[in-house]
Amino acid sequence: MSQSVKRAARIIDAIAADPRTVAELAEAFELHRSTMFRELQALEEVGWVRRRASGRYTLGTRLAALSKEALDSLDLREAGAEHVRRLQRRTGNTVHLAALMDRSIVYVDKAEDESGVRMYSRIGRAVIPNCSAVGKAILADLDRAGRDAVLAGVTWERYTELTITTRERLDRELALVRSRGWAADDREFEDFVNCIAVPIRSSLGIVGALSVTAIRMVADLDRLRAHLPAMRETADAIARELG
Repeated sequence: MSQSVKRAARIIDAIAADPRTVAELAEAFELHRSTMFRELQALEEVGWVRRRASGRYTLGTRLAALSKEALDSLDLREAGAEHVRRLQRRTGNTVHLAALMDRSIVYVDKAEDESGVRMYSRIGRAVIPNCSAVGKAILADLDRAGRDAVLAGVTWERYTELTITTRERLDRELALVRSRGWAADDREFEDFVNCIAVPIRSSLGIVGALSVTAIRMVADLDRLRAHLPAMRETADAIARELG
């Protein structure tokens, strides 16, 4: 039973990263196709996976509901909610709150820019750690093993000309982030957006990060850096809420 549960979890992880067919999953897990099909049928019955018309399996709606419940129960989101909105009103820019969850960095809260400009980010979505300010702010506080775990699934895709696409270059950037205490996304994911972030540390160590994001023509990095004192104050306040 324990092995079956672990395998089901690994199957869910696999199709979350890349929807796959029964044959592809059977090959990846070294199982007979009929065995994998039965595994997927069971997961489909409880709503954890669903089969697309193409024959590929992807995450089911039940997992979406569970993910919302998990996010709602996160201490960091609860502790930061009021502070995130206060910082958004103070800066006028979009504010994100991201949490370190096992081997992933996930957006857990967001207060939108008053101008009505909408960012790509969504609550519950995993952060791309090598080209996001919150990702780098958290990675800079982790030891080598922690970084390796978070970066294990990174594809090092180039989104813009400024995207960091190698581990060596990222490690150099993280050394700078750690020394100065804040991170930046300078047009690394979208060439018209920039962002700065600061870490949030509890008594247990790094738990997340807080960022301020803006359209570059509205506020460049120099203007965003002016918010660093308020951001650090907010991060400290959230940390105190966490105890």
